[in-house]
Amino acid sequence: MAKITPFKGLRPKKELAAQVATLPYDVVSVAEARAYADKPYHFYHVTRSEIDLPENVDVHSQQVYDKAKENLDQFVADGVLFQDEEPSYYIYELVMDGRSQTGLVCGSSLEDYNKGIIKKHEFTRPEKELDRINHIKTTRAQTGVVFLAYNDNQDINTIIAEWKSSHAPEYDFVAEDGIRHTIWVVSDYPKVSAITQIFNDHVPCTYIADGHHRAASAAKVAEQLTEDGLNISGNESFNYFITCIFPESQLKILDYNRVVKDLNGMSEGRFLEMLRNDFEVSPPMKERYKPAQPHEFGLYINKAWYKLTVKPGTFSNDPIGILDVSILQNNVLSKLLNINDPRTDKRVDFVGGIRGLGELEKRVNSGDMAAAFSCYPVSLKQLFDIADSGNVMPPKSTWFEPKLRDGLVVYLI
Repeated sequence: MAKITPFKGLRPKKELAAQVATLPYDVVSVAEARAYADKPYHFYHVTRSEIDLPENVDVHSQQVYDKAKENLDQFVADGVLFQDEEPSYYIYELVMDGRSQTGLVCGSSLEDYNKGIIKKHEFTRPEKELDRINHIKTTRAQTGVVFLAYNDNQDINTIIAEWKSSHAPEYDFVAEDGIRHTIWVVSDYPKVSAITQIFNDHVPCTYIADGHHRAASAAKVAEQLTEDGLNISGNESFNYFITCIFPESQLKILDYNRVVKDLNGMSEGRFLEMLRNDFEVSPPMKERYKPAQPHEFGLYINKAWYKLTVKPGTFSNDPIGILDVSILQNNVLSKLLNINDPRTDKRVDFVGGIRGLGELEKRVNSGDMAAAFSCYPVSLKQLFDIADSGNVMPPKSTWFEPKLRDGLVVYLI
């Protein structure tokens, strides 16, 4: 069963919350983060602290992590951030395009993570793990929230809905991207205890939706601190990691699209001809094509769109092979373009569906990429089924929106 814990969150003064909150560190480039360097309370000063250092500084150098700690400590000293006196849960509602989702910010057990009670669906990359390991160890804080999902539990839904309706939120603001963020603090001991008990008794597992590297890094830090002799009771704060857990019924996965740098020496005509072995290829279209159902793709090449429909019998029906991202990888990227490991091959890049099909056109029209593929999104049931089977999805299979904001609740270790 899922073991969660309340904690004394480090968070912004009420009137500064909107100025502190940032997108997750790993969805923005250094250049995008530097655009906020002149905003004194912006949390990129902690999560992307290279914005306060010369541009020639290695973003993975210890100097960057030391700067992050310095900035975090300064936020506390200046009263921008303060720590709650009582262990609390934090109800976090996000509203995007009229659709709302409400999760619970809590500490989740790293023992559960190691035992597979918290289930994964992606591999992680060692260099990305090391970056967050160094950030956590230096700052003594987990600054990025891991996004978890679980099968709906009506008792939890009821407690959260009643608390929202009977208590004023601590934060309530609309970010510059139009997404509304509202947070309630739950410090009432009977409610905190009830939530903890329901998860412990009735939620058999949770699933990582977004944040595999953050979770893996927290686990590695806990392992190192245990080896250093700091694990006495097992309840030390570093034995948990900050998560926001959402019921599956409220979540939506967006498409995660692909762009490729070249056609592996083929002409455009030859590439389209080879595609016809595994796909029905439409005539060229001027309008953008967003797949309407599984096993359809959009292809953008040379300022024209094509609809690709997978031919029966050209893919496996197992839980991973049937995914559209697997079909695209196996029947196009590997088979035709010789892109066999999309995790490391620099000839392929990934574009989250939130950026729209216009971003795919932009990448190709600029000459940076040769072709783009729009995909139909993976379903949450597919994610759960693959995680339950102990398998992993192809890299960059899921894109969740809206994104949780960093800086609204920080977990200190």
